[in-house]
Amino acid sequence: MKARGRLILILFSVVIFVVSFSHCMDSDDKLKATETARADEHTCRKCHGKIYDDYQHEWHAMTSRALSGDTTVVRGGNPEVPEYIFNEHLKMKAEKRTDGLYQVAYIDGKPGPEHRFDIAFGSGKNAQTYGFWKGKQLIQLQMSYFRSVDQWTNSPGYPSSIYYQGIGMRCLECHTSYAEGKRIPGDAMINLKDEIEPKSIVWSIDCQRCHGAGGRHVEFHMKHPEEKAARYIARFMDLSRKQRLDACGMCHSGNSLEVIRSPYAFKPGDSILNYYSYEAGSFASAQQDVHGNQLGLLEKSLCFIRSGDMSCQTCHSPHKPEGEGLIAHSKKCMSCHPAIKHSEKTLANAMVKTNCINCHMPLRPSAIITYQQAGKKDVTAYELHTHRIAVY
Repeated sequence: MKARGRLILILFSVVIFVVSFSHCMDSDDKLKATETARADEHTCRKCHGKIYDDYQHEWHAMTSRALSGDTTVVRGGNPEVPEYIFNEHLKMKAEKRTDGLYQVAYIDGKPGPEHRFDIAFGSGKNAQTYGFWKGKQLIQLQMSYFRSVDQWTNSPGYPSSIYYQGIGMRCLECHTSYAEGKRIPGDAMINLKDEIEPKSIVWSIDCQRCHGAGGRHVEFHMKHPEEKAARYIARFMDLSRKQRLDACGMCHSGNSLEVIRSPYAFKPGDSILNYYSYEAGSFASAQQDVHGNQLGLLEKSLCFIRSGDMSCQTCHSPHKPEGEGLIAHSKKCMSCHPAIKHSEKTLANAMVKTNCINCHMPLRPSAIITYQQAGKKDVTAYELHTHRIAVY
């Protein structure tokens, strides 16, 4: 009798184990979401509330947005002077309407072509440019904003006359998290006639652009809230230095990259070489520009070369907005270089103890982007701090 009871207990335990093990094995297989399925961009907040809320104030979360009838299109407020004057015969003016802000051309004082500010590109930290929809084509407006002068300017590369050019998929690939579109063949790197599905666009850089599609991750953890180890999502702490750099390099490796495969398909851990190749003989391949090629410049720095482990995350917090100003950024330098010796001449500058950036990552003009200010004959250089850390 005892033997029979023991046998029943053993069989019952085996059945429980098999059922439990089967549930564990089947749970992954029964997930409906595929590895490329995106979750709703707000879902991350349910489990990662503080990180999500902090990130909304980080510059990457502001790289583009639909204006949806907003009349204040510049972060922090529109310029005080609402117009850009080309000459005595032509000016552009930003005018508020009931359904948004409009760019209106005035020719000899009479209103001409007008277009609504539909889209903003750029975080507003340094600059913003704008676009309007023409069917499925996104067209760049002639008025752009540069914070260094706090004015409306002529958009980069535009002539001193009424002019429009398209915003192609290549721009969206680094300023949005997802978009569906049709590339129209042409000679230009940024083609003027690409067709884009407006409703498909996920604006700015969201969690999934850096961590990979989260549909499967969300579905699994909703079904298994007791599981605390992250599943089906990339964590940067698990990536190698090269993989971390490749992830950032997808949008910070320059403006002359030939797209081999859609950057939207990139998953953390992939090699950047499977998505881009440099165009033969291109200017930016030989000389990295301060606009867009932060990674190329960083890789030329002795700090980077000698470190062995330095990456973008060494100095930049990807989730939390960084302290404003050069002093806050310089604290990162001092955390690795607390006792650097300077000459007496250098030490005579009181700022040297709190500002590493102006000397070792100085402002440099972009060779790709310049802009025209009203009333000035020559173009103005677009200056950004170089990521090539050095003694200048």
